[in-house]
Amino acid sequence: MKGIESILENNQKWVETKRAEDPDFFNRLANGQKPKYLFIGCSDSRVPASAITGTGPGEMFVHRNIANLVINTDFNLLSVLQYAVEVLGVEDIMVVGHYGCGGVAAAAANKQYGLIDGWLTNIRDVIRMHEMEFLRIKDEEVRLRRLVELNVIEQVRNLSKTSIIQNARKGSKPPRLHGLVYDIKEGLLKDLEVEDNLITELEHIYGTEAMKHAEEVLEEQVGQELSKDHAPLMNPQNQDQQNSKNHKEQKNSLSKAN
Repeated sequence: MKGIESILENNQKWVETKRAEDPDFFNRLANGQKPKYLFIGCSDSRVPASAITGTGPGEMFVHRNIANLVINTDFNLLSVLQYAVEVLGVEDIMVVGHYGCGGVAAAAANKQYGLIDGWLTNIRDVIRMHEMEFLRIKDEEVRLRRLVELNVIEQVRNLSKTSIIQNARKGSKPPRLHGLVYDIKEGLLKDLEVEDNLITELEHIYGTEAMKHAEEVLEEQVGQELSKDHAPLMNPQNQDQQNSKNHKEQKNSLSKAN
């Protein structure tokens, strides 16, 4: 138990304070949760989700990882997202980055760090997509701050690519997606105002309905080509008629020659 005595003491004090304010507080929490928000943030200890958003227990579902990434092969993140959207019915989903992010800085550096390199590749992909803008910024601190913002924007886009969000958009109350950045020096959240058109403009590529329609069109076109190219071979009557026509033409040609 050594090393966490202060944690246990603080917990005891917190419980006493809560019960003094509201004797029924913990009983209500035990009956279930209905959070309005999903917070996808960085694991950085300086970015406590509930503290910086002013939310209490039961108000916000939380997922955190290095550099607040939304990766379509991360089943941890996808499981949280599906549960939040389809079971809890959250109304707003926030991807929250922060200036001074160590993961973003590591991804921008020309170094190897070991196991985390595979994870950081996803941030380097953001650099690749925005390379011209990124390289034009000469000041390193300003460049990294902008990369933090670009990373948040791309992660919101990644959210919109998931079948979970696409299916939710077919419903009457789909969750709203937001990209925020937390400034540790100021303690303030900045809304990047990731416009909805940044998401919908990708629908013709990533949308499940669009892909289904494209597949149907492709199948129809292929079927027409096959039918056109092989129709005589597939229809014996047409083939016989064509052979008879060719035979008559050859006979007439011979008669004229004689």
